[in-house]
Amino acid sequence: MSSPSIHVERLVFAYPDGRQALYGVDFTIQRGERVALLGPNGAGKTTLVLHLNGILGSVAGGSGSGRIQIGGTDLHREHLPEVRRKVGLVFQDPDDQLFMPTVRDDVAFGPANLGLRGSELEERVHEALVQVGMQDHANIAPHHLSYGQRRRVAVATVLAMRPEVLVLDEPSSNLDPASRRELADILSGLDVTLLMITHDLPYALQLCEGSLLMDGGRIVADGKTRELLGDTELMTAHRLELPYGFDPLSVPGPEH
Repeated sequence: MSSPSIHVERLVFAYPDGRQALYGVDFTIQRGERVALLGPNGAGKTTLVLHLNGILGSVAGGSGSGRIQIGGTDLHREHLPEVRRKVGLVFQDPDDQLFMPTVRDDVAFGPANLGLRGSELEERVHEALVQVGMQDHANIAPHHLSYGQRRRVAVATVLAMRPEVLVLDEPSSNLDPASRRELADILSGLDVTLLMITHDLPYALQLCEGSLLMDGGRIVADGKTRELLGDTELMTAHRLELPYGFDPLSVPGPEH
């Protein structure tokens, strides 16, 4: 049996000012699973995912303890380059990831830093742009694209690294309905393990069969998205609210 894509045990972390953010987090995500990370503001969701590729945590010189494995590889300082190739993080604001003159340059940046050149690099860039439907925009400056297109290019910059795990922070935020649907179609077609922070609960149900609910620096629930969203007592206790009229038990999800 293959190792899980993500395995976290007893993860504890405090920021330099002493503020405790994680209090013994435990969870496992198997290869190919799509999981939503839900919770109110301040729950520790972004802090948690920034541990998965060593941006935060003891490997980054911070304080904390616990164990993280990515695809069977323990997250230690000597394994950081390997782990960061396995875990691709797409930030909430695409402009945090796009800084080159053209779309092609942005998507090529990561693989080029790995040493890819020539036709191999061009193939990697084209493959990633095709995956997000942006291959016809390769020579355009990112700032000339719509917000939804820039988000798709940001996803492509990560896919070009061929990660095992794709982590997305609020992927549907600030998208119009058409861009939101287009991104969902792209994400549902990717052959990667997906972990998605989102406050967009219908999007979580649409894309992720499973969900982790986080509050106060702990995982407080772990189960099927439909069941978690349908548990009104659990939702109320952790300040999560469904849109008016939305019934998670009556709409199709990814398991259908």
